[in-house]
Amino acid sequence: MCGRYASFRGAQDLADEFALASVADDVRLLAPSWNVAPTDPVRMVVERPERLEDGSHGAIERTLRTARWGLVPSWAKDPGIGSRMINARAETLLTKPAFKRAFALRRALLPADGYYEWQPPDSASGSTTKQPYFIHAPDGSPLAMAGLYEFWKNPTKAEDDPERWLVSATVITTTAVDEMGHVHDRQPVILRPDRWDAWLDPAVDAEQAATLLDSPLPRLELTPVSTAVNKVGNDGPELIRPVAD
Repeated sequence: MCGRYASFRGAQDLADEFALASVADDVRLLAPSWNVAPTDPVRMVVERPERLEDGSHGAIERTLRTARWGLVPSWAKDPGIGSRMINARAETLLTKPAFKRAFALRRALLPADGYYEWQPPDSASGSTTKQPYFIHAPDGSPLAMAGLYEFWKNPTKAEDDPERWLVSATVITTTAVDEMGHVHDRQPVILRPDRWDAWLDPAVDAEQAATLLDSPLPRLELTPVSTAVNKVGNDGPELIRPVAD
């Protein structure tokens, strides 16, 4: 699974990396984080029609927007369900009701500078503390985590209330490969750049999108870090500094 990650790269750097047409204002206001946690606002790359001044829609454009981490299906009675849907298993996207429609229509890339995973303690050592690892690209480039997003309408708010609509997202996971499997049996699906266009294209249907998730995962590097990352309230670049394993 992916339950914590880092997203501290500047918005303009992401705009260049993902060839974005625009960056939403709330994205530029979002502070960098080395400890993104469930229900936090996160950045996501999507392709949606441009909204014109007269309220109509223009051409499809690639933009960077924010969403709350933890997908809330459109049919949910309240947004609390999102805290249990921070991840979506790649193997069941075509069938699970919570993700099936989003998989067909609302796919996203969630940029991350790396993510965290915890290795259970070695019973032989007598330790009871899990060792956290920061998992990242060897060259420091951003990871494009495959994700889904959804819109949920709050029935208790007025039609003209800007907070009436909640945008939420989830990270797709798959079976861990290579060294990742020694730490945890699941990992985020990281899409390579040659898959981005098709993944984001709303004209690509769910069956076609499913084949994109079968592409080889890029090689990642594991760096042991301090247990300070265990506390959600801790944040800062010191969380990804290596420590003795």
